[in-house]
Amino acid sequence: MELKNILMGIEGLKAKGNLELDVKNIASDSREIKEGDLFIAIKGFDTDGHSFINQAVKAGAKAVLVNEDMVKSVIKDIPENVTLIAAPDTRVAMSKCACNFYDNPSRKFQLIGVTGTKGKTTTTFMIKQILEKQGIKTGLIGTIATYIGDKKLEDSDRTTPDSLKLQSFFAKMVEEKCGAVVMEVSSQSLKLHRVDGCDFNIGVFTNFSEDHISEKEHPNMEDYFNSKAMLFKMCPCGFINVDDYNVIKLPKMVPNCDIKTYGIDNECTTLAKDITITNSYVDFRVKINGKNERVKTFIPGRFSVYNSLAAICVAEKLGCDTQNIKTALEEVRVPGRSELVDNKLDLTIMIDYAHSPESLQSILQAVKAYTRGRVISVFGCGGDRDSGKRPIMGEISGKIANYTIITSDNPRTENPETIVKQIEEGIKKTKGKYECIVDRRTAMKKAIEMAGKNDIVVLAGKGHETYQEINHVKNPFDERQIIKEIVEEILLEKQGKN
Repeated sequence: MELKNILMGIEGLKAKGNLELDVKNIASDSREIKEGDLFIAIKGFDTDGHSFINQAVKAGAKAVLVNEDMVKSVIKDIPENVTLIAAPDTRVAMSKCACNFYDNPSRKFQLIGVTGTKGKTTTTFMIKQILEKQGIKTGLIGTIATYIGDKKLEDSDRTTPDSLKLQSFFAKMVEEKCGAVVMEVSSQSLKLHRVDGCDFNIGVFTNFSEDHISEKEHPNMEDYFNSKAMLFKMCPCGFINVDDYNVIKLPKMVPNCDIKTYGIDNECTTLAKDITITNSYVDFRVKINGKNERVKTFIPGRFSVYNSLAAICVAEKLGCDTQNIKTALEEVRVPGRSELVDNKLDLTIMIDYAHSPESLQSILQAVKAYTRGRVISVFGCGGDRDSGKRPIMGEISGKIANYTIITSDNPRTENPETIVKQIEEGIKKTKGKYECIVDRRTAMKKAIEMAGKNDIVVLAGKGHETYQEINHVKNPFDERQIIKEIVEEILLEKQGKN
């Protein structure tokens, strides 16, 4: 594509060189540059792409896009035969370049964006299941992976990919004739302009609570909320959780978006009534397509009602049949979300992605309501993330669980013992029984060994993840496989004692 067409519609550009040259591809990583490509320099949290312009040019970049405030410092690295473009913000420019390069694929299907602190993943899976039951081929982009129909394209390393990868996924989905795409839209992706230029048809806001407050994410809750609210400035219509007092202020902030509500406790457009929650499903009554219906989904917990309501709202808006909605919600399963793991000891072991105070409280309260024995909670907190939530989560587990084992999550570049001690500060405020075992595998084994038939072990925090990140290295750590190994070890130890 000609460079001038890639740059079309981007405001405030300044250029030096040929704008009619043919660009083969676009990349923001100099290691991915090949002959004839456009290199876009992005200032990241840990590295600055402007430092790699020389490598990009040597690799064959024929055009370089930089921040306008960096022109003087980088111009010496750019030969006369390489076109230099300066933009006020290269993140904004990259999103528009990606849309142009891939021919604005999001205009060619129904695009549903789901944001919120909790419930994004489950809600997107529910929507996808319903749309496919309706016969609409659907793409999904989110925390777990990217899918086209039943085919997984790749596992995800972040909730919402950067704009170049995102638009390439969209283009692939157009090519494979998807009629709809549902995606998790993180606050970071909105704040960092990854989804700029996306043509959203529907937005969903599941809930809002403290999370992602750190130097590398959001400085405060206001910035976090305002970032999420940006999605609804990009949507003609949206659905929000009326029971969340933070979310309900959204309609006044985005008057041009037609916002409808769903909930359980307050008056709303789509209201759930007569709710039953068991250890394996939730069941409730709701009006779908104008008629009262009984809906069941095999993901336990009150939060599953909210996620189901959000999915029902989207499905109704897109014209889905009532029976398809009900059947899909019964059939949907989400990896790492209230996931019960079969094992030879016949113990109740649940894996859940809960990694914020509210999500941990939700899952522990949900299982407490239906567990006849003890709730054994095993969790840690991620490193290089909001440290303020650590003692809060410790206090929550101490108050709800019968026994807590504080351990590691993804310590990243932090000392895991420090993280554990910060969590412990909170649990000390309670009368809850607990111990600290920094090694997560050892902590898991202790929990499984102490569990009885009527107890439940909740392994919170990692969910679908199959790794543990320590000092920038993602070490294999699939809790399903580890549970299997631990159970085998326990069975062998029991045989040895007999």
